[in-house]
Amino acid sequence: MTGNADAPQVAAAFASAADSLDTLAEAIAGLRSNLNTDEHLDSMLQRLAETAVKALPDADAVSVTVLSTDGPRTAASTADYLSEIDDAQHSADRGPCVDAARTVSSVRAKVGDHVDEWPEFTDEARKQGVRSYLSVPITMGEGNTELLGAFNVYGFASTEFKAFDEELMKLFTAGAGAAIADSRRWRQAHEHIEQLHCAMESRAEIEQAKGVLIAVHGIDAEEAFSRLVQQSQNTNVKLHEVARMLIDSVRHRRL
Repeated sequence: MTGNADAPQVAAAFASAADSLDTLAEAIAGLRSNLNTDEHLDSMLQRLAETAVKALPDADAVSVTVLSTDGPRTAASTADYLSEIDDAQHSADRGPCVDAARTVSSVRAKVGDHVDEWPEFTDEARKQGVRSYLSVPITMGEGNTELLGAFNVYGFASTEFKAFDEELMKLFTAGAGAAIADSRRWRQAHEHIEQLHCAMESRAEIEQAKGVLIAVHGIDAEEAFSRLVQQSQNTNVKLHEVARMLIDSVRHRRL
């Protein structure tokens, strides 16, 4: 009898899960059609956060924490009040989103369960009416332990988020991890190109300065370069700046 009585509840649970998966599939389909590989990282994460809210029935708001050299920051958020909750964690350097990002472990509980560990987060979450939360870490990719941040889900319901919600969120953290990794690679490539550009400009200025010294003093290229190096050492000024000052002084004389 007990098994038969539980049957409707089991069926309802499966139906709810199926509905969630359908919602997720539709949301991701829409996300794939809208995402642009040239889109700014924060815009992509914002789209992922908005999609996650639609996919998780118990989610009322979602934010994305990104770790950087300057510390954790909120890169995307579906509600203004989340900035207060996330900032409380970032400032205190503790809380579910910070812990999830650092330990590569999901954090799923009700507000108040960890009041001694995260008092700042608990106070701010209660102030905003949040009663449950789920933070899932973002890593570089499957099997990679390099931490990039965390996806944070907040709810007004007093019930704790389910393990099923956690598994769904891992799909979004995979997408977020790929977006952050791509952004980092793009930034590193951009910085490398800028460095090459500066190096080429510096080399051109040094060659021009050598040409000036050769023409003025009737010396060879090796001696011209040696004089530039000596001037750089004597004045504690970078070589390409010494070359630039020499070229500028010649130009001013012509004027």
